[in-house]
Amino acid sequence: MSQPRGILGTGIQDGLLLKPIRYQWAYDLYEQAVRNTWFPNEIQLDLDLADFKRLSDEEKHALKFLMSYFNPNELLVNKALAFGVYPYINAPEAHMYLAKQMWEEANHCMSFEYVLETFPIEREDSYAAHVTVPSMIKKEEFEVKFIKRMTESQIDITTTEGKKDFVRNLVAYNIILEGLWFYSGFMVALSFRQRNLLRNFGSLISWVVRDESLHLKFGINLILTVLEENPDLQTEEFAEEIKQMILDGVTMEEQYNKDLLPNGILGLNADYINQYVKYLADRRLEELGFEAEYKVSNPAKWMATANDTLELVNFFESINTSYEVNAQSSKKKTPV
Repeated sequence: MSQPRGILGTGIQDGLLLKPIRYQWAYDLYEQAVRNTWFPNEIQLDLDLADFKRLSDEEKHALKFLMSYFNPNELLVNKALAFGVYPYINAPEAHMYLAKQMWEEANHCMSFEYVLETFPIEREDSYAAHVTVPSMIKKEEFEVKFIKRMTESQIDITTTEGKKDFVRNLVAYNIILEGLWFYSGFMVALSFRQRNLLRNFGSLISWVVRDESLHLKFGINLILTVLEENPDLQTEEFAEEIKQMILDGVTMEEQYNKDLLPNGILGLNADYINQYVKYLADRRLEELGFEAEYKVSNPAKWMATANDTLELVNFFESINTSYEVNAQSSKKKTPV
């Protein structure tokens, strides 16, 4: 059975031979993702209840707002992967990683359900917000537009336009949703732990962030691989379209963050978060080969170390919360 040439393809009998590995980056990310396997109930989230009760109304609003956005959008990412990415690639190592990623998105959804079950947050209100708050509606409509192209009309991945739709979907989900919008929310969620509040919730978010960093890495590698293997996509016009998508994502996130923190909380307000969003956008643009657009400094430099869970220990019970499985026996690790 011959191996297909490029990573794109829809042949059912293509991509049935794992070795030799064609895309080592995908296989390495799969191995790291397996080592990162974790389960939300490993964290004693109920130990944060006393902290939650002491939060201000504005702080509780921020947490509820984050759960309102994260919960449905983790499942939306799975739809984008299942219908918009997995069927259009043929490398088995990439399929293996995507299968693990889809499990992780489901695990993240269950993690946010765990938060709703533990903290006194009204589930119905939390669920309703993503279809009643204008800034959330706009973000969701943006994402749904791209997945609809992949699901409601069958694309021909052998055509230039079909390949463009594939890349557009990846940019919408991997770069904008996961690489900008999720990271913006992660920073807000982890800011509580910076003030010695909700430390176990912070550990849960750190585990989610570690997964998402691999999702982002996979998405960027996949986009760059598709562009490299398909010269017909390498036009100034298409590059400008992709860049504008990211800039539009920043604009939508700016309004969302004003709804997230209308009055600000201790050490954090919408302007602070939006500067972080612009900083992230510049990094995403550079990773895709563009020049930085906003050229702003990182206001949350503490995020560089906030996500290191390898040595993280539960503050109350001294339980090791590192979730890297079989790390000692692994011959190599992919940096995250």
